[in-house]
Amino acid sequence: MRRRQVFVRLAAAAAVLSLAVPLSGCTARQEEPEPSDPQAHEAGTVAIFTPTDGLTISQHTPLNKWQALTPELEQALQEQGFSREDIHVHTSDGLARQSRDIQDYVVEALTPNEDDPQPDEITLVVAPAVEAGDATRQYGDYVTEHIDWSADDIDSQDEETSEDDRKAEQDAQRLVTALDLAREAGMRVVLMASTITGFTPDAYVQMSDAERIGAIQAQNIVDKLKLDTTSVENPKYIEVMLPRNTVSEDTSDTDESEQETDDFAAAAFRGAWNVLAPYFQDGRALSPSGLLTAETTADDWRSVAFDASDEDAIASELTQRLRMDDADARHTRVDGIIAMNDYVASSVIGQLSSLGYVGTSADINPSISISGIVGNIAGRKDLVKQPVPDPIKAPEESGDNADGDIDDDIERMNSRWPIVTGYGAYLDIIPRIVDGQQWMTALEDRVAISDDVAQICARLDADKPLDDLEGISTTDINGSKVPTLTEPLVAVSASNLKEALIDPEYITLADAGL
Repeated sequence: MRRRQVFVRLAAAAAVLSLAVPLSGCTARQEEPEPSDPQAHEAGTVAIFTPTDGLTISQHTPLNKWQALTPELEQALQEQGFSREDIHVHTSDGLARQSRDIQDYVVEALTPNEDDPQPDEITLVVAPAVEAGDATRQYGDYVTEHIDWSADDIDSQDEETSEDDRKAEQDAQRLVTALDLAREAGMRVVLMASTITGFTPDAYVQMSDAERIGAIQAQNIVDKLKLDTTSVENPKYIEVMLPRNTVSEDTSDTDESEQETDDFAAAAFRGAWNVLAPYFQDGRALSPSGLLTAETTADDWRSVAFDASDEDAIASELTQRLRMDDADARHTRVDGIIAMNDYVASSVIGQLSSLGYVGTSADINPSISISGIVGNIAGRKDLVKQPVPDPIKAPEESGDNADGDIDDDIERMNSRWPIVTGYGAYLDIIPRIVDGQQWMTALEDRVAISDDVAQICARLDADKPLDDLEGISTTDINGSKVPTLTEPLVAVSASNLKEALIDPEYITLADAGL
């Protein structure tokens, strides 16, 4: 094993400590774990640092939570040969606390006691505690973001740099310095979900990035609505409900576009529009609100972005887009709504019902009935329905209302329940997928990610390369090519809910309302 001189370690530790804000006491190690499995073979030490679970505004609970992932990661590490007592889990309620926790752990590891692991026997698995906006938190805890900071701004006296900004930059610098010191001492560092300016890890685990979240929902809309076989004479009507993080409500001295700067929302729309654009461009897809057109580009995310901070705001936005503000208004046809996350989807579903839309998502190009869906989840045989061919042309409204049958047909078509998509697999949304009110949601495969991270730790501990692991590519981080793991997102609809969520024990039958 590689060993450095003690005085070098102490000198490096002093550099880290110079960044620390005095604390009342050092971070205590977690409680003594239970004895390890006697069959586990000797391996190194893994220290896992994650944020505490975030809360969405509504208190709904997505399945993508750190508290749910860490036990599965611990189990996967043990299966890779790491002893239970050599796996340490630390949670922190923000970047300030997390940067100090990691700093304290690294400094302590640089001067080990006789029975302590040497620095080159330690792997740090770090999910940086990103301060996400309200809208971003609606997607769950695993969303990929980037912590951007500049050391040049820390001592700036510019009045535009707030004290909070300076403190955040100091916290970020403390984290980068501690992680750099860890790598210099021989520790390996794996970043999960987010990256940070100025630090290059040994490996990176990319999780729910916004572009993939938008793309998977758009592709499910395309597939369910069969847009590839749709005619221009009978186009599908699709609305994109894009929640945004509002930087500030004070627009008196700042351009409105600057107030709506939201990289996550922009990337989510880009992912969706890259899939939808060809259908809008040739007329097979239209927007009920008119906010999306053939001329829309991937940069026009602001046209469909809105404040989704509460359920009333979402309901009002949908009503306005469907032009149903008037109580006597007839229904506006909408075939698909990309709600982006399950919080928005929940409010969309409630308002669609209030506006008098009827039916279910399963009724559209059906391949399985509701009774078949329930039977599938309960383990019985599916009851398959044959899809009804879509007419080439939509019925045309009569000019003088003389033909009441045609007008009635149009109203029946316009009032049909649309496809609604979301993301996050909120527990309270699962029964709505079973009953067809929401067509699909999506989430990270926690089990697969945990197994992958455990394999990465085992390989790094054994000084083995990562490039032949399935799902590994490379990402440019801080000017270096870093091995990067990416697992596909899991799209969940009623037809595969049992296989995707119940069988891997993410949820129970009771959670599904059965």
